[in-house]
Amino acid sequence: METTEIDMKNLLSKLSSLKNEIQKVIIGQDQVLDEMLVALLAGGHCLLEGVPGLAKTLMVRTLSQALHLSFRRIQFTPDLMPTDIVGTEILEEDHVTGKRFFKFNKGPLFANIVLADEINRTPPKTQAALLEAMQEFEVTYGGQTYPLDRPFFILATQNPIEQAGTYPLPEAQLDRFLLYIKIGYPTAQEEFGVLNSTTGSKKVTVNPILGGEEIKQLQGLVRDVNINDDLVHYVSNIIRATRPDTTTVPYIKEWVRWGAGPRAGQALILTAKARALFKGRYSVLMEDIHNMAYPVLRHRILMNFKAEAENVSSDMIAAELIKAIERPKVLA
Repeated sequence: METTEIDMKNLLSKLSSLKNEIQKVIIGQDQVLDEMLVALLAGGHCLLEGVPGLAKTLMVRTLSQALHLSFRRIQFTPDLMPTDIVGTEILEEDHVTGKRFFKFNKGPLFANIVLADEINRTPPKTQAALLEAMQEFEVTYGGQTYPLDRPFFILATQNPIEQAGTYPLPEAQLDRFLLYIKIGYPTAQEEFGVLNSTTGSKKVTVNPILGGEEIKQLQGLVRDVNINDDLVHYVSNIIRATRPDTTTVPYIKEWVRWGAGPRAGQALILTAKARALFKGRYSVLMEDIHNMAYPVLRHRILMNFKAEAENVSSDMIAAELIKAIERPKVLA
């Protein structure tokens, strides 16, 4: 269905209202909210990392309340099985004929927004079942394929400080997440606001702003956002420069074990388009690429032992690449 100019203005207005609605509950974390909404617009999934108590779960739950979408939370534990999230067949009986048959009982993955809490606490087999659904937007059970509800948005959380008894996601599976979002501590002013607003009796009501069809329209609009060919070349140069065997940047050879693949370039362009639309623009600017480079590359650059010993992070690599890679002269 073609979207008219009036529809586009209405959708973009609602998009702005969506963030305001979430901020009724979530104080601060402005960058984190922007990145979550960019991932939603781009049709990808997010991995959220932060220490306990930074409102990761509350943030996702509030987002679901501000949308006309179904929401399920899955608490990942060491004994969680793939069937616990995908679903399983149950034996039923037809009361008319008396015949018995198997019926597929859908699991919690069959929702529009799924919060996968502490994904690194469940075994690889269950992680793989979730990641397959993320990639294919469908699940297969007993030789039968079941499509997932659309839009389909997974936000997985992990705790960086409790590593005992965890199953860290392999790099190939991390790559399935469009963005890797790190949640930091609030500022002093933000923390005062959190303490002041959460210890009283006042209840905040979050109103639904956008529905599933509107989100799918916005996701379609993201693809139509213009990006200059010079910026596409610029993105390609950044991604290629992350690879030690082809880079011309000395510190990449020194600190990086494996660089980003082509999916990183696709993710960077798509999220830059989504950010441009989120900001009310119909063309990508350099700032969109620079802003999205961090959550896009964060989990796609594998550091070597020397970098770990010297506390060199992938965020530092992204910052250095932004400085080092020559910008298009017209757009610099």
